[in-house]
Formats: sequence, structure tokens, C-alpha cells
Amino acid sequence: MKKAEETQRSVVIGAGIAGLASAIRLVARGFHVDVYEANASPGGKMRQQFAQGYRFDMGPSIVTLPHLIDELFALHSKNPRDYFDYTLLEKPFKYFYEDGTVIQAYADTDRFSQEIANKTIDTPRRFRKYLKNIKRKYTITRPVFIERSIHRVKDILHHNVVLGLIRFSKIEAFKTMDRANRNHFKDPKLVKMFNNYATYVGANPFVAPATLNVIQHLEIGLGMYMPDRGIYSIVEALHRLAVEIGVTFHFNQKVDEILVENRKANGVIVQGRSIRYDTVVSNMDVYLTYKYLLPKVAGPKHVLSQPKSSSVIAFFWGMNRCFDDLNVHNLLFTEDQKEEFRSIYSDHKISKDPSLYLYISSKVVPSDAPVGKENWFVLITAPNNQGQDWKAMVAEARTTAIAKLSRMLGMPIETHIKYEDHIDPVSIEADLFSAFGSVYGNSSNSMFAAFLRHANFSRKVKNLYFVGGSAHPGAGIPMCLNSAKIMDQVLKQR
Repeated sequence: MKKAEETQRSVVIGAGIAGLASAIRLVARGFHVDVYEANASPGGKMRQQFAQGYRFDMGPSIVTLPHLIDELFALHSKNPRDYFDYTLLEKPFKYFYEDGTVIQAYADTDRFSQEIANKTIDTPRRFRKYLKNIKRKYTITRPVFIERSIHRVKDILHHNVVLGLIRFSKIEAFKTMDRANRNHFKDPKLVKMFNNYATYVGANPFVAPATLNVIQHLEIGLGMYMPDRGIYSIVEALHRLAVEIGVTFHFNQKVDEILVENRKANGVIVQGRSIRYDTVVSNMDVYLTYKYLLPKVAGPKHVLSQPKSSSVIAFFWGMNRCFDDLNVHNLLFTEDQKEEFRSIYSDHKISKDPSLYLYISSKVVPSDAPVGKENWFVLITAPNNQGQDWKAMVAEARTTAIAKLSRMLGMPIETHIKYEDHIDPVSIEADLFSAFGSVYGNSSNSMFAAFLRHANFSRKVKNLYFVGGSAHPGAGIPMCLNSAKIMDQVLKQR
């Protein structure tokens, strides 16, 4: 551990995964760290719920690049396996289509390519060519902006960025995801499959740049993992580590304002008390940080005025039986994907035939459900909150989801639901402090969206930093972890 001659004090606002990672990194740099969290427990969007013998992960459910978690333990000479463990999912996804086709994805890309050849009109050669294409995108973008700041002059002049600019045409920023996928595949089923990855960042594949096809490489090329005790065990492990290394957590304590004097952040106001700190890190939604915590600081209009991403309606169902034909991760596709996204982004409603994502952690973590039963997390992509009648939309979404699941799985589903709860854009906005109930911060539908996220530091206020899904480099577990890593790099260099 690196010790400063005189210990400095840092405050992290929000105990989401990026806030936890930031606290752990700041301690390694010699800071005394306090974390203030408005809710009663850590995790932010990575929450869990217990009910009637079921446990539900209520937020992100897909883990890639687990080394980004492990390295936080290595910073403090700890063995991450003493805190949590994970396994590679050999069968990461099962895809269901309305015509009865079922495609099983495999971690072994040779098996996956053969499955594609057996179930579609495309060939293993086309699939391997596609994998090569998305791997190249990742190779180009990773050192340019996935793992480093892009908001300073010296960032732009870095040799990795210069090399990336030379190879810019290879990332297909001027094509949409849909167009690029259609160029690669003949079978609409595969186009639909790979278009769906846009939802991982709340984007529309018919508008968003094909650069985002890099997402597929994280899952297919590098592997999809499952923590042995569920997704929330990541939060528990990081929180335990943070406490052990001296981080102080203040739960149920909402920060009211960030103190700024002479264009320098020097503390926070919590429950009427002014508390001084040398460094302030906000893991709160960037838009809401400026709106509520920085009332006297003008935020960057070109960032804050960007359209927000989509949201979700998610149902948590305790099922009274097991379904052997389902995987941990399942996707039931819409018949008309273009109409689905048009409804979300143009009509600001859910289509009459939405795709459904079904996550069942009890397939891997048996204790997540009573014996002989399963915990279902059924997710539908939804527009963000613009004042719609969400009570009616949730009721309609539930009816639609049950009908679609019953039809495509060939059995009545509703009679097997013995417990249920849900979240929607209104509750996400209220409980998780996400602007407009958006799950992924600013929209990624522009070809320049990656460059229009807020930097991991403030240009106007010294010693103020930003991490999390609404800041650079974006949403999702690995990107949030990278936001903390980039913040740490910038802090070291300032």
C-alpha cells in the first residue's frame, strides 16, 4: 500500500460498484476514505432482494472481464478467491424465436459456430469472420477509450489514440449496428441476436454505431461468468475488502451538497453538517450530481443535454417448479425488432411484442430458490420516464410477458408464479437516483456518444471526480470498474 506523508481525506458519494472500486483504489493511494450512501446497503443498481425463500439479483446480471474485480484485491495483496469465486458459463445463453427455433450459445466458439450452422442458413466461416471483426474493434477501442481518459489534450496525443485514429475506419462508426450485422449474416435470426446487444447499453441498433458491436466480443470472445453466490456476492466481496482496509461507510446518509470554494471541491454537506475533504468522487448519476449537489456550478451543457438511454421494466417471480429447458440466461425474441425499438424511442412506450430477457440464477446458485423451484428475473426494455402512465404500462407488460412466455415455452406460466415484485422507470428514478429512470446514463445512439459522456474529472472544479455508468467510459459492470480505474489514473497525474 502506498502511504502519503500526510494522509489526505477523500469522500465517495454513492456505494455502487464504481464507488466501491474508487474507495478501494483511493486507499491504495494513501487516502483515508469515507463513503456516503443514501440507501441502507451498498451496490447501487446491483441490489438483491429476499422473499419467501427466493433471492433475486435486481440489477446487472451479466459478468464479463472478471479480472477487473480481481485486481482490486491484488492492490491490497489479497486473494480474491478468499472473498468470492466465479465460473465460466459453458452455455451462456439460450435464444428462442417465434418460429420454434432455439439456438444454444456455447463458450466454445467452435461448438457455437456449429450450432449456428445447424439452426440457421449461415456458415461457421461467416461466424468466425464476425468474431474476428468484433475482436478487432475491441483491440482498437480498449486502449483508446475503454481503459483510459479521452478528455485531456495529452490523452488525444497519446500514441494509442493516434494509432486508433489511423485505424478508425475499422470500428465502423459510420454504420449502424444493424447494417453491420446484416453485412455479415444472411439469416435474420443472427442479425436479431447480435442487434440485441445494443440493449446492454440502452441503445437502438438501428441508429447506434456499429462500434458498439464490440460488446459481443466481451461475452463471446472473452467469456461470460457467473459468481458462485450470485451477482450480489461481488458487491459483498468488495464491501468486505473495503471495510478491512479501513474505508468508513455511512449508510442511510444522503449527501446534500458538494462544497466548492474558489473552484475547488473541499468537502460535502451531509444532514446539515459541513465535512471537509481533500478529494470528492461522485458515483451519483452525473445529471443529478449537477442538479442537486452542485447548484452553483454550471454543468457541461453538451453532456447534460444529451438524450438519456432507455430504461427497463423487470418482474421478479418466484416460480413453484423448475423448467429444465431453460438456461441461466435466456432471450425470447420479438418477431419485429425494428418495430420494438421504434416503439421505445419514437413512441416512448413498449411494443406489443417486446423481446424478453429471462435470468434464473438458481440454475447455478441452488440456494437462490427453495428446492424444486426457481427465481425468475424477467426484463423488458422500456423507454425512460417522460411522465407516461406507468401503472398501465406495467400491467400491460406483465400480461404481454406471460402470454409470450407461455406461447414460446409451450406451457401456462402464470399459474406457477407464487411470488412477484417489479421495478419500473419511476421506481428506478426514485430509489436509485437515476435521471428519468434511465439505466445507462446518456444515450449511446450517436456515433459520437462515447465522446459525449462526462469525463472522470471536472474541468471547472479542482479535486472533483466522476465515476459510474453515467460517466466515461459507460454502463455495465466492467465499464463502471474501468471508470474508477481511469479516475485513479487521472488523480495520480494531476
